Amino acid sequence: MKSEEIECCHTRESGYPLLLKICLFLKSLKSKRGFPIETLGNDKKAKVQPVIARKRKALTWQSSRCFCAFVLLLFFMFSCSSNNSDIEIKDLDDSAPVYGDAFIIASLSDASFLNPILASDTSSSMVLDKLFNGLVKYDKDLNLTGDLAESFEVSKDGLEIIFKLRKNVKWHDGVPFTAKDVRFTYEVLIDPNVKTPYSSNFTIIKDFQIIDDYTVKILYDKPFAPNLERWGMQIIPKHIFEGQDINTAAANRKPVGTGPYKFKSWQTDQKIVLEANPDYFEGRPYIDRYIIRIVPDQAVQFLELRKQSLDAVALTPDQWYAYDSFFKFYNKFRQPVFAFTYLGFNMKRKPFDDKNFRQAMQLAINKKDIIDGVLLGTGKEAIGPYPPQSWAFNPNIAESEYNLQKAAAMLKELGFEDIDNDGWLEYLGKKFEFTITTNQGNKQRELTAQIVQQQLKKIGIKANIRIIEFSTFVNQYIAKREFDAVIMGWSLSFDPDQFLLWHSSQTAPREYNFLSYNNPRVDRLYEKARAVFDVETRKKMYYEIQEIMAEDLPCIFLYYPDSMQAVHKRFKGIEPAPIGIMYNFIEWWVPKSQQRYFFSDR
Repeated sequence: MKSEEIECCHTRESGYPLLLKICLFLKSLKSKRGFPIETLGNDKKAKVQPVIARKRKALTWQSSRCFCAFVLLLFFMFSCSSNNSDIEIKDLDDSAPVYGDAFIIASLSDASFLNPILASDTSSSMVLDKLFNGLVKYDKDLNLTGDLAESFEVSKDGLEIIFKLRKNVKWHDGVPFTAKDVRFTYEVLIDPNVKTPYSSNFTIIKDFQIIDDYTVKILYDKPFAPNLERWGMQIIPKHIFEGQDINTAAANRKPVGTGPYKFKSWQTDQKIVLEANPDYFEGRPYIDRYIIRIVPDQAVQFLELRKQSLDAVALTPDQWYAYDSFFKFYNKFRQPVFAFTYLGFNMKRKPFDDKNFRQAMQLAINKKDIIDGVLLGTGKEAIGPYPPQSWAFNPNIAESEYNLQKAAAMLKELGFEDIDNDGWLEYLGKKFEFTITTNQGNKQRELTAQIVQQQLKKIGIKANIRIIEFSTFVNQYIAKREFDAVIMGWSLSFDPDQFLLWHSSQTAPREYNFLSYNNPRVDRLYEKARAVFDVETRKKMYYEIQEIMAEDLPCIFLYYPDSMQAVHKRFKGIEPAPIGIMYNFIEWWVPKSQQRYFFSDR
């Protein structure tokens, strides 16, 4: 980290030297800052040196001697004291939450936009979640609760929602948040000129009414089951974006939100730095900085745990099972997540548009090899678009069959044949091969692609592999439909409405159905399922969708992954819950004696 962002570097692995602990102890007795510490670089071994940075006049020689003598006296007292004395100092310093320190997390790729209307990638979301708020959110037990809305009321027929907004919310530039911002966000979402994948959730609104500055009423033409959840969409500021082209606005890189952290800087492909929002309506976060470093390789991220230059890392399965010594300073957390990884085909191209070809490909892929060889047992075989923990999951769908002979026979019926006996199949008289593309840095997807490649070779299908940096992958290949096949993953909403992923109307460049899946029966079921509120009725429709997809194969569902994370042990206040561990990040804190980073603006 450069010195303008972090004013203190790493301490020794064993913690603060005793003399520094004494300085911290003296600091706790006074409100004034004593001896800040500055860093002399990031990758090189950190050098810690005292910096006298006082606005007051310098200490006189005599007072300096007295102060040093006092510190040395304390040094000898503490170094000769009993263990009980050490415990007393620790208790004094660590007993209650305190402000300070930074949280440094790694991302495999840079964000695309810091605008929730436009962004659809995980790298952007991990930043936006700290900058913006929606009207509602999920609590730790997966129940919808208010966020920017202090309360809400849904009519019995589901056609009307009234949101009462919080009155103590300000944008990061100090402008008050009001109902006008909510209406503006709605208007942007339904603007056909705005390249957002979320418009279909809001074009079904019949009327949007502002009752007063802190009350809005939303009317729907017909019932929309996920209506309340969809207002988790993060709200953008009217006074920042009004009159601008949302797609190219400067605020897409310098955002102004309402969230617990404020934007500070963005160095492309290096890092994004956020700082604690002192005016956050739920209270100022204890951690001073939230820093996202771009480290486009999971192996490199893991190595950085050894020198503690990252505070949190998403672990691969082999890293999860690494020796305990690797995690001397870290706690590990693992849980199933609402997500699936898949092999998807561009159904605008032949022969991928033929479900029989897709069925043959699935017959040739042994998913158990992927679960055992790539996930090392940390995930489950996927049988459809809903993970087992979803109430919409259909347990009656059988796991896919692995049968090379059957796969070969199906391909022969489609016109595939090894004409020249070289071991590779021809199709329509030409050598057939296709390319599987996935994103750089995700080792699980790369290894999965290699296993698929080897398995398809057994039936004479030549599959090439292309690894692309994530933002290029999304913007140049996915958005423009310039691919044969992809290995990707979807993080899912807790509500099972997947209209955006599979409905044939959602195939525009920035929309989510980039595989171009088109099944009228699935379309109708998704339309009907989102128009009823009864869970059991919806469940029957989602069950039927999964039965259709098991045969029609919009993609080859590969596996449901587990989330595995390592977080530095100095962070307190972490409480794992069904939703994960990050839901209460504003309550995380680090004891003064363990803080590693200090900032000159505090």
